[in-house]
Amino acid sequence: MGKLIVQKFGGSSVANVERLNRVAERINSYVKKRHKVVVVVSAMGDTTDELIELASQINPRASEREMDMLTSTGEIISSSLLAMALHKRGRKAISLTGPQVGIITDTSHAQAKILTIRTERIKDELKKGNVVIIAGFQGVSTDHEITTLGRGGSDLSAVAVACAVGADMCEIFTDVEGIFTADPRIIPQACKIKKITFDEMLELAARGAQVMQTRAVEVAKKFNIPLHVRSSFTKKEGTVIMEKVSYIEEAVVRGVALIENEAKITVCNLPDTPGVAAKIFTELAKRSVNVDMIVQNVSHKKMTDISFTVPKSVLAKALKTSRDLAKKVKAKGVLVDEAVAKVSIVGIGMKSHPGVAARCFAALARNKINIEMISTSEISISCVTRKMQGKKALKVLHKEFNLDKI
Repeated sequence: MGKLIVQKFGGSSVANVERLNRVAERINSYVKKRHKVVVVVSAMGDTTDELIELASQINPRASEREMDMLTSTGEIISSSLLAMALHKRGRKAISLTGPQVGIITDTSHAQAKILTIRTERIKDELKKGNVVIIAGFQGVSTDHEITTLGRGGSDLSAVAVACAVGADMCEIFTDVEGIFTADPRIIPQACKIKKITFDEMLELAARGAQVMQTRAVEVAKKFNIPLHVRSSFTKKEGTVIMEKVSYIEEAVVRGVALIENEAKITVCNLPDTPGVAAKIFTELAKRSVNVDMIVQNVSHKKMTDISFTVPKSVLAKALKTSRDLAKKVKAKGVLVDEAVAKVSIVGIGMKSHPGVAARCFAALARNKINIEMISTSEISISCVTRKMQGKKALKVLHKEFNLDKI
């Protein structure tokens, strides 16, 4: 008896006709083994970026609603072409948009949250013997508007569909062979990790590892759906992301990550009174600005500076909000620094190994890398440095924790 398998193919996997045909062959090999297959696809190659650039030429201030209408078309093209490739091979297949499948979201544009998935259409098509090919990254809101799920949203589509239909397996096919101890484009010596926990993957994804979308891992963790991240260009095993991983000797650090597209905002000389910080971050939250690291410095004059980092994609919105608030609370001004990077180390083993932070900071100090902000969790440590030192910091920490030898 075959299994019910959900597969997701990223943009590089379906970037051109040759690759679409290769994906069709891989899917066909699963169906020949009597598996039922649901496929989620991203837009071809750089299609989404090209559509965004096209929109900026027409209207740099296009509404989020119209941007969702535009950018959702890329995945529809991929899904229909893949269905055609399977038809050519004598395989029954049907392409469906997110709304046709019944992916229902809230009313937020550009970063919509999935509320429910009506699985009747998927199950009906599978009963007919079809490979069901779903355009990822999109859904329909409770107001009957097309919505998109944010960058990497096809990962979320695939994991959510796998949960909804009770899939036996969810495979995420991409252009890399799995999850590595660091970005192999920066550190060629980085090693592939065979198994990693949901918690470790969440930390790595949130701190710059671009293989998986954070929200997709959160959903997989919530419903305990193991994910197999692997290359669409080879038959090699990839990385399995799962609830618990058994190690003979738990690694102190499992991976390092780098983010270079963040900016630091500092609200200067705020009155050091209760509720001031709450006002700032409440307003930022209302405008859907996701704040990362926060540092507050209080002087003996009862004034305080608050610094925080935000993704550059929301910098303009965060800066305007901060400046408006600064006037209201009588702060002396707002500074912005776009020349920062954030380097992080992640590992479940940090829970049981003291001295990891000291070792991290000492390694950076030996290499004359100054730390401007620090953030920690139970299984991670993040440091903000100068952007021009970000890649160097990543290499230093990768070597310090022997991640080229796992």
